[in-house]
Amino acid sequence: MKFAKVMPTILGGALLLASVSSATAAPISDSSIPFEAPYTSEESLLLTNNPDETIYNYLGQQEQFLNADVKGQLKIIKRSTDTSGVRHFRLKQYIKGVPVYGAEQTIHLDKNGAVTSALGDLPPIEEQAIPNDGVPAISAEDAIQAAEKEATSRIGKLGAPELEPKAELNIYHHEEDGQTYLVYITEVNVLEPAPLRTKYFINALDGSIVSQFDIINFATGTGTGVLGDTKTLTTTQSGSTFQLKDTTRGNGIQTHSANNSSSLPGTLLTSSNNIWTDRAAVDAHAYAAATYDFYKNKFNRNGLDGNGLLIRSTVHYGSNYNNAFWNGAQIVFGDGDGSLFRSFSADLDVVGHELTHGVIEYTADLEYRNEPGALNEAFADIMGNTIESKNWLLGDDIYTPNIPGDALRSLSNPTLYDQPDKYSDRYTGTQDNGGVHINSGIINKAYYLAAQGGTHNGVTVSGIGRDKAVRIFYSTLVNYLTPTSKFAAAKTATIQAAKDLYGANSAEATAITKAYQAVGL
Repeated sequence: MKFAKVMPTILGGALLLASVSSATAAPISDSSIPFEAPYTSEESLLLTNNPDETIYNYLGQQEQFLNADVKGQLKIIKRSTDTSGVRHFRLKQYIKGVPVYGAEQTIHLDKNGAVTSALGDLPPIEEQAIPNDGVPAISAEDAIQAAEKEATSRIGKLGAPELEPKAELNIYHHEEDGQTYLVYITEVNVLEPAPLRTKYFINALDGSIVSQFDIINFATGTGTGVLGDTKTLTTTQSGSTFQLKDTTRGNGIQTHSANNSSSLPGTLLTSSNNIWTDRAAVDAHAYAAATYDFYKNKFNRNGLDGNGLLIRSTVHYGSNYNNAFWNGAQIVFGDGDGSLFRSFSADLDVVGHELTHGVIEYTADLEYRNEPGALNEAFADIMGNTIESKNWLLGDDIYTPNIPGDALRSLSNPTLYDQPDKYSDRYTGTQDNGGVHINSGIINKAYYLAAQGGTHNGVTVSGIGRDKAVRIFYSTLVNYLTPTSKFAAAKTATIQAAKDLYGANSAEATAITKAYQAVGL
């Protein structure tokens, strides 16, 4: 996910859309498989010594799979065990050997091997509804060219791609028209002539665009040199030169400078005496390390992808560039204009927010539009804010530097910055990718209430503290949510995560339940 040219647009849109945040509410729906504890003493034959078989036995009892080839349709793509001994499995749906976009199921087994919950989003698709029997009529290259043609029509001749373009065949259930399509999914990801990262769903039969949305995310930052504080940095010596390269964390942290150009990754920063005077770079390097350490020390997670992915930062992008972004490969910081923003690398919670988009991309991969997109932004806010743990604000060190106490968002009181704090007031329009930066306030408020406690909308929540709350929300993100999870599914998933970590009747599970009730979920 990225942060780039869209930030000013998003900020303006959020303020503009505040007046419609109380749009007519739509009904909540939870598309998870209804869970009925299937393992009574009379049904223990469903249990096996093989957890994979236990899962498939359970799924085979569900109405939607009674006459289906469960093992052929649902493939286990990830297995993990958390500190409480609960085993988590993530399954992906395939029909006729073709993956179904966003169709994932998470299933969870307790220490005894019994299923405790099943969550996910499996669209109602029949095999006979698959166009052309799942066989494309155009090539992947044709699909890439169709996407690039549309992007060119918007921003002009495209520069070199940031990531090598690829197109993957998928079955796509379009929620808006209810139709099922055979599509190629591809991305256009460029910095020139303007930062752009758009996901396209190209009809694999005729090359038309079925759907598309931007997945570039914008943020804000603060830093060490920027605010005048002194930071200790881990660097690398090469001969008589020191490099702003940390090789002690995962596969490394590197900090570059674009030298006010749009070239990435830019120049790796060096020093002759290991005394660093580039303030924005000092912040970016130190805060990337702090974010890595947070995930490693708190959750034993090795980097953004769990396998030590190199964290590369570039500062001084563009001229007075009012944004920062994660482009799927690295994080990029503008210097700000000095009035609306100061250097974007100067705020730990902003750097943590941006890098968390990388974590999200490698776990739940929440689709960046509508409610899944608002969840994406909320989890980035929650993690970024908790990494800093200074207050309940986000971006307060970089936003409007001449106005003390100002911020981009507040987790404790989202309405201060034109975000709703209950579901009935959510934004239901199409701007801001369906309100991803607006409706995130609802989940942010639920997290705040779970951690800190309080009374909201007549519901009193006994707080469990930041440490327990963030563990529950992290487990929700990496173990339970799927790409198309909506708010109702997030509520179910977070409550289940709390029960699995702390017990079904625990104070923690009660706090999570009450927190979601307090925001109208």
